[in-house]
Amino acid sequence: MCASVVLGLKPPATGDWSQLQGSQYALLAARLPMRIAMHLAGVVLFFYLFQPVVGPWIIGAWGVVVLLVTADGARLDLTMRDADRRIFTRDEYLRHTFYSGLKGVVWALPAFLFLPLADPEAHAIAWGFAGIMLLVSAVSRYGAPAGTVLFCIVTSLGYAVGLLLMGQTGLGIIAIVTGIFATFGTIEGARVALSAKIAQLGMNEKSEVVSLLLREYEDTGADWLFELDPRRRLRSVSPRLAVALGQELSEIEGRSFLELISGSAWETGRFPSSLHEFAEKLKKRENFSNLVVEVMVNDERRWWELSGASIFNEAGGYAGFRGVGSDVTTQRESSEKIAYLARFDTLTALPNRLMLNESLGEAIGYAAKWRTRCAFLMIDLDRFKAVNDSLGHLTGDRLLGQVAGRLKSLMTENEICGRLGGDEFGVVIRDASDRSKVEQVAKSIIEHLSEPYQVDQHVLYVGASIGAAFGPRDGRSVEELMRNADLSLYRAKDSGGGEYREYEPSLHASAEERRQLEFSLRNALKNDELSLNYQPVVDANTEELVSFEALVRWNSDVHGAVSPAKFIPLAEDTRLIVPIGKWVMQQACCEAANWPSHIGINVNVSPEQLTEPDFATSVVHALSHSGLPAERLEIEVTESIFLRDANVARRALEQVMALGCSVALDDFGTGYSSLGYLRKLRFSTIKVDQTFVQGASQDSAESLAIINAVVAMARSLGMTTTAEGVETAEEAEMIRSMGCNKIQGYHFGRPMPAAEARQVFEREEARRLA
Repeated sequence: MCASVVLGLKPPATGDWSQLQGSQYALLAARLPMRIAMHLAGVVLFFYLFQPVVGPWIIGAWGVVVLLVTADGARLDLTMRDADRRIFTRDEYLRHTFYSGLKGVVWALPAFLFLPLADPEAHAIAWGFAGIMLLVSAVSRYGAPAGTVLFCIVTSLGYAVGLLLMGQTGLGIIAIVTGIFATFGTIEGARVALSAKIAQLGMNEKSEVVSLLLREYEDTGADWLFELDPRRRLRSVSPRLAVALGQELSEIEGRSFLELISGSAWETGRFPSSLHEFAEKLKKRENFSNLVVEVMVNDERRWWELSGASIFNEAGGYAGFRGVGSDVTTQRESSEKIAYLARFDTLTALPNRLMLNESLGEAIGYAAKWRTRCAFLMIDLDRFKAVNDSLGHLTGDRLLGQVAGRLKSLMTENEICGRLGGDEFGVVIRDASDRSKVEQVAKSIIEHLSEPYQVDQHVLYVGASIGAAFGPRDGRSVEELMRNADLSLYRAKDSGGGEYREYEPSLHASAEERRQLEFSLRNALKNDELSLNYQPVVDANTEELVSFEALVRWNSDVHGAVSPAKFIPLAEDTRLIVPIGKWVMQQACCEAANWPSHIGINVNVSPEQLTEPDFATSVVHALSHSGLPAERLEIEVTESIFLRDANVARRALEQVMALGCSVALDDFGTGYSSLGYLRKLRFSTIKVDQTFVQGASQDSAESLAIINAVVAMARSLGMTTTAEGVETAEEAEMIRSMGCNKIQGYHFGRPMPAAEARQVFEREEARRLA
C-alpha cells in the first residue's frame, strides 16, 4: 500500500475512503487528554527555561497562542469522534491537517525566538522536549497520519534550521534524523492500522452477507440441506428434505439419493441428461453450484437446483458430500413458458416472426456453406378481411387456427412454417436447390388453403397468395429475402390473388416507382395537378343526356399523365383517397351547379371515404357550397363497401339518401355479389359492368342471362339499371332491347373536360329545338 493511500491523499483500491479514514480519525477524541497534557507541560517547561532571558510577556504571549491553537484543535477532534459512523468528508480531513501543521509552526517558533537568547544547555532541553513530542505523536496519533506527518516535518525542520543557524550542528542533525524517523514511523504504523482496518471491514461485510443469506434461508424455508456418505447414501436427513421427497425421515435415511430422485429411470438406466451430470459430479467428487437437475418425486417431474461440496474427515479422507437444494419447478416452467412465448405465436401455436427470422438466417448460412439455395415463401390470405369485418375477430381467429393446422400438415423436414402477423404466414425452405419443388410446395399450399372452412356453422372461403425469394440469389440476409418475398407477394395479390410469384429484379423498380408515385400523389392536390373529366350517361330509349359521371385524372409534373388504374388503388392503399374524394365531390358539385337543372352528376365514392365519420358532413358541405340540389347528386359505390365496416358504410349512405341524394351500386356481379346487399340498402340504380355487356355482344349465354336477371330484379325492386362500356350502335340497341334504363360508354361519349361537357349541353339543346 503506497504512502499516498496511507496518508489519505488517494483512495484505496478496496474499501471506501470515507469509511476507512473516518474510522481512523474517530480515535483522536479518545487520545485528546494526553495531547492536551503534553502541550500544557511544554508551555510550563518553556516558560521556566526562557522567561529569564526573553521576559514573561513574550513567553506568555507564545504560551497563549499554543493554548488557543491546542483548544481549537481539540474542538475539531471532538467533532470527529463519530466519524466512523457517518460520512467523513475531505473538508474535515484538510482542516485537521491544517491545524496539525499550525501546531508544528507554533512549536517551531521557539527555535527562532527563544533559543538564540539562551545558553546551550537550554537548547538541548528545548529540543529534547520537542523530540519527545515528535516520538509521542508518531506512536499515539497514527489515527490521523497526514496531520502527524505534517506536524513532525514542520517541527523538526524548524528546530533543525534554528539549531544549525546557531552553530549547534550536532543537535541540528539529530533534529533532522528524528523528524525523518518520526515521519516513517508514523507512515508504517498507519499502514499496519489501515491494512488491519481494511481486513476487518472485509470480514464484517462477509459476515453480514452470510448472516443475510442465513436469515433469508431460515425465513423462506424454501431450501433444504442434504448430506451424503461416501457411497452416496443420505445421512442426517433434514425434515425439509423429507418433505421435498414426499416421504418419512425413517424411510429415506441411509438410502441412495440418486435412487430416490430418479424414479423409474433407476431401473431402466435412462437418466435425464441433467441427472446424469449430477451423478457424474458425485462420482468424480467434484464440487458443483446451482446445478439444475430433473428429478422424479412420487411419479411427478420436478426441477431441483443443487449446490454441494466434498467433505473430508480429520485424517483427510473423503467423507461424502454436503450441500443445499431447492425446488425451482415453478421458475423453470415460467422460464420455459417465456421462452415459448418469445418464439411461438399464441393464437396458432406456429413459430412467430422472431423464430422464422432465426430459421431463415440458419437456412441462409446452410446455403452459403454448401453452395446451394434456400427459399422464403410469404403467404397472405385472400378475402380474410371480409371474414373479420362481417363475422367478427373471434371467428377470424378461429379461421386462422384452421389455416395454421392445414399449413403445418403440409410441412416436411425441409420446411418450417410460421405466422408473421395478422393473416400473413411464412415458410422457410432449407434446401431449395430444385425450384420446381418449391413451386410445388407453394401451389399445394394455395390449393389446401383455398378449400372451404367450417367455422361456427359458417362455411367460409379464403384463398392464399404467395411470393417467393431465393437465397442467396435474391438476397444474402434475412431482411433482403423477406423484403423481396414481400414484393413478390404484392405482385401476386395485384394479379388477382390465388397466385404464386417469384421475385424478379424488376419488382424493385416497380416498388420504387410506387414509392415515387405515392410521394408525388401526396402533393398532387396542393400542386393543382388533379382535374375532373365527365362521361355522359344517356336514356337508353331516347338517347337524351341524363347525367355525367365525374372521373378524376392526374397529370403529374413529375410523371406526366398517370392512369387512374394505377393511382386510384395507390390512393386507396395509402388513404389519400379520402382528401382526394372530398375534392372530387366539391369540384363535381360546383361544376354541375352550372348545368341545366335536369342533368345530374354521378360521383364515385371509395369504401375508405364511407368509413370516415364526417362523410355525410362533407356531402352536405359540397352541396351547400355549390348550391346543387341533393336530388341531382348520385353517389356510386361498389360491393366492396360491404366487406369492411359494412354497418358504418350503410349508415353513411342512409344519411346521404336522407338528404335526397340517390345511390348507385357500381360493377354489380364482378365482386362478392350477394342479393343480401340489395336487401340491406335501397339503391336507386344498379350498374351492369362492361364485361357482361361485351360478353353479351359476343352472344355469351351467361352474360345475356346475367343482364336479363339484373334488369328483371331491378325492375321488381323499383330500381333503374345502367349498362356500362357500350361502344357501338349494335351494343346500344341490344342493351335497349334487354330493358336497361340508361347507357354509358364510348358510343355516346368519352370522358371529357368540363368545357367540352358544356358543348354537349349546347348540342343537346339545339337538337331539342330542331
